[in-house]
Amino acid sequence: MLEGIFVPHVTPFDEDEEINMEILSELIQYFEDAGISGFVTLGSNGEFPYLSRAEKLGVLEAVRNATERPLIAGVTENSTKETLELARKAWDIGVDALLIAPPFYFKPKDSELFAHYSSIAGKVDAPVIIYNVPKFTGINISLDVIERLVGEHSNIIGIKDSSGSIGRITELIRRVGDEIAVLAGTADVILPALMLGASGAVVAVANVAPRLCVELYNAFTEMKLERARKLQILINHLNEVLVKRLNQVSAIKEAMNMRGLSVGYPRMPSLPLSEEEIQEVERVLVETGLL
Repeated sequence: MLEGIFVPHVTPFDEDEEINMEILSELIQYFEDAGISGFVTLGSNGEFPYLSRAEKLGVLEAVRNATERPLIAGVTENSTKETLELARKAWDIGVDALLIAPPFYFKPKDSELFAHYSSIAGKVDAPVIIYNVPKFTGINISLDVIERLVGEHSNIIGIKDSSGSIGRITELIRRVGDEIAVLAGTADVILPALMLGASGAVVAVANVAPRLCVELYNAFTEMKLERARKLQILINHLNEVLVKRLNQVSAIKEAMNMRGLSVGYPRMPSLPLSEEEIQEVERVLVETGLL
């Protein structure tokens, strides 16, 4: 199930910051047409911290009804109890796996992180994917914690590592790569991670350039490595601007709007980009052949 390019898709909003379900359905079809392997709903780009419980479940139901491809539900909450409750509701909707980032307010110790994930994995029947995203949580989950969790829970099937460290991804593959799927979580390491044994990627820029990301993955699997190298360089340029230099969600949504996808803007407190930043987004889209 966890092979290929998965899109951690945005949650489209209308002018009143309400979820635009019509555009959401159109997005799912757009990504399917681009060849995306599956969907990550309510990930970072889905603005999950800004959605109510009812909104989260509504989005999951809408996506589940719109696609038969693998659907991974982000169910991150700040307490183990809340995470477990959301996980069970998401599983009842019919998702294929659960993506769980660490609690991100009170910073847990390694022993607390292990207890958090272990408790959830032990109480749900669903496949679980660990989400390591220090950019947003401030926590880089210990490799020892991950290795122990994988050893003790057979339903932990993967990790999305968004640390951006190819060294860390290499060590993950060495330690647990024979037992779970290791997924690159940042677009600038897709090809290096695949070369080392990762099974796929979940990357923000797949919202903007899904075909490029899928083409990179396909070029790798077909051993067209020179083509894959050139695509990685192109995707890196896009990622450098949209994800690293600017407010990620604002920039991703602006780029999608420019490409005619009409996803609106982030919920406050995130703000739309400035005019100067908009010009920067437009420039990188032109330079990468997307406009």
